[in-house]
Amino acid sequence: MTPAPAPGAALEARIDALVARLDLERKVRLLTGASAWTTHDEPAAGLRAMVLSDGPAGVRGQVEDERSTSANLPSPTALAATWDESLVERLGRLLAAEARRKHADVLLGPTVNLQRTPLGGRHFECLSEDPLLSGRIGAAYVAGVQAGGVAATAKHYVANDAETDRFTVDVRVDERTLRELYLAPFEQLVRDGGAWLVMAAYNGVNGATMTESPLLADPLKREWGFDGVVVSDWSATRSTEASARAALDLVMPGPGGPWGGELVAAVRQGRVPEAAVDDKVRRLLRLAARVGALEGTAAPAPDRPSAGEVAALLRTAAAAGSVLVRNQADTLPLAAEGLRRVAVVGPNAAVARTQGGGSVRVTPDYAVSPLDGLRAALAPLGVEVVHALGARIRAGV
Repeated sequence: MTPAPAPGAALEARIDALVARLDLERKVRLLTGASAWTTHDEPAAGLRAMVLSDGPAGVRGQVEDERSTSANLPSPTALAATWDESLVERLGRLLAAEARRKHADVLLGPTVNLQRTPLGGRHFECLSEDPLLSGRIGAAYVAGVQAGGVAATAKHYVANDAETDRFTVDVRVDERTLRELYLAPFEQLVRDGGAWLVMAAYNGVNGATMTESPLLADPLKREWGFDGVVVSDWSATRSTEASARAALDLVMPGPGGPWGGELVAAVRQGRVPEAAVDDKVRRLLRLAARVGALEGTAAPAPDRPSAGEVAALLRTAAAAGSVLVRNQADTLPLAAEGLRRVAVVGPNAAVARTQGGGSVRVTPDYAVSPLDGLRAALAPLGVEVVHALGARIRAGV
């Protein structure tokens, strides 16, 4: 696993010159999205708009439409259960190819919050309850995505580990616990994976909401040397001056938000230093160069696998992430040739529930339920597969 190289001196000098060429209004304009999923272009800097896409178990693109299908990766929890960094890096390269197919420059994943409580409503998109495993697998994911010239986003920084009151909760945590648990996977994604974006979460930590948090500056940017973009979670930015003085770089979504004209006025009145704005623009241009959105730059073109290669890789990943908890008296695997009739019990056997909802949801090309898969495998051998519903499960109950 090799993180992408740091930008060279010539590119940094060019970025400095481009920042100096822009007036304050143009610079501030770049720091809020142009739409729900795009950034602004700036012809004077040779900058095209960049497209961001939800993830992390697939690439949705800018629209959610059954006609725009996506490769549906196993749940990120299953990816961590593989314990296979090489496999996850291959999956990251697949995601880069998917992102480019959908004209996306930035993938909003992986999610490396910790599964610290069973009440976490988005744990299906998190990797693990263990910070070391989350960091190692997450860094491999990042390296694979970015090897294809697409930016990965470590989210949600930090301690965003439950859905209850996530917009308003203030997580109180001591320094050692914060460092050894909640910050640890993000540090690995930055230091080892070389992540190009980090997403600031909705919640607060120790009194400061994360879009205004001193944790964005230190340890993220100063101690860890993060030279990428800190993007807000969608509609997470609630202030003009406090968030602008913090190390937040990009407010999403746009075009509205608390920066814009209010930030221009705050700079002109001396309440926010223009140097802070310049640093944010510099980071945005650096990201653009990395993904090929800055004139004269080019991102590596990811290999585009065939449909058969995609199916084989996803099947391998799903199998590798499956864990047999108990096998009493070596009952499994069953010898298919000796079977005559197999009972499959449970409502989820007949429904291919391949993913969670929200940010992770994509429309797959196809889905095979466990029941259909068993029938396809066993019918040629003359085995009858019968299904019983068992307990009824209603969504939301």
